Amino acid sequence: MFGYLLHTAWRSLRRNPFLSLLVVVGIGLGIGVSTTFVTAVYRLQLHPIPEKEGQLHYVRMDSWNPERAWDDDNPNDPPNQMTWQDSLAVTSGEIPTHQTFMYKAQLTVHPESKEMRPFRASTRVCTNDFFALFEAPFQFGAPWSDEADAAAEQVVVLDHATNSKLFGGEDSVGRTVRLQDREFTVVGVMAPWRPIPKYYDTHNGPFDDPEEVYVPILLSESMEINGAGNDSNWKSYDGDEYADMLASEKIWIQTWVQLDTQEQKDAYAAFLDAYALEQRKMGRFGRPLNNLTQETAAWLEYENMVPAEAKTLLIISLLFLVVCSVNLIGILLGKFLARAPEIGVRRALGASRGAIFMQHLLECELIAIVGGLAGLGLSVLGLWIIEALFSIDLNFKLDLNMVGAGMLLALVAGLLAGTYPAWRVCRIPPAQYLKAQ
Repeated sequence: MFGYLLHTAWRSLRRNPFLSLLVVVGIGLGIGVSTTFVTAVYRLQLHPIPEKEGQLHYVRMDSWNPERAWDDDNPNDPPNQMTWQDSLAVTSGEIPTHQTFMYKAQLTVHPESKEMRPFRASTRVCTNDFFALFEAPFQFGAPWSDEADAAAEQVVVLDHATNSKLFGGEDSVGRTVRLQDREFTVVGVMAPWRPIPKYYDTHNGPFDDPEEVYVPILLSESMEINGAGNDSNWKSYDGDEYADMLASEKIWIQTWVQLDTQEQKDAYAAFLDAYALEQRKMGRFGRPLNNLTQETAAWLEYENMVPAEAKTLLIISLLFLVVCSVNLIGILLGKFLARAPEIGVRRALGASRGAIFMQHLLECELIAIVGGLAGLGLSVLGLWIIEALFSIDLNFKLDLNMVGAGMLLALVAGLLAGTYPAWRVCRIPPAQYLKAQ
């Protein structure tokens, strides 16, 4: 029975191709706009490293001005970065599975080839656990060792593009590269890697490419590597030496830990509280105790990685789809009522109202499927336009989930547009048209 109704709906659909095309265009336009913004918001809300969901935590401690909150609008929030001394201290224990403290910098790279000019490279100054924490892939070699971290050895990890620029993409492990005024030994080359957003450092271009060069963070003390990211300070410090800055209340360091079990989480929370109370005895941490270890998703939500404007546009796009569907009701009603004499004869021959209703509703859904496919094509174009406008690769791609969501929206739109016309036409009294036939 269903096959017969589907075949009848298909023949009816082909009988008036112009009106059918109008409905396809209307649904396709609505699906194209709505799926574009649904996909954009969906991609931004995806957990950037789902295999470690619930394990990676961003560490925050309130070492700010006792007389004034760090954020006047949210006085209970601790600062979004940490001081050098606090980050160094809270990553010195053995509770987390992995832990790192880090910051963004700029270092000058001096290529071996005399034909290449020196260039400034974005640099991640970090511990070796950075790579394990965020599962950064390697093409050649590996991260530097714990011993290299502790001894602040002059070792470097290059990203894929920088290795191609300096060494033609060859395995450069063991070779040297000059950074600033020092020679560094290459210990690893990363494979292409681009987390979206760059969740490990949302303060400094969350949709930028990852850094080109990675060096041990304790080199900061001897090389006096200045940060190239956002920072804040509430208290001036004596002296103008680099060591004075490291000992100051300046917040500029990002701190991450991996806590795999509840026991680790509880122990690390107690460790942070004990450290803060110890610092309070030394005259620091004058504000109420407020330490946070935010899971990655909570941290990204706090940082508004999905802007309110994007959510507003999503709602508007769905309302636009509803408007498109409602506007198609009149077209479908006229299309169906034009076949009223035929429907009257079918009713007189024994066709039930339910069969007539189902036939016309199936016709609407067939149109919706075609419109949905056309709309998915428009959404691909829309996502490409969004990336072109921002001039960055946001990886806004239609995956199977979004294709399914787009087709589901199309079916809902077809149902919304076709239910009333299908109901109206199945209520036609057959006797009204029998004499004319």
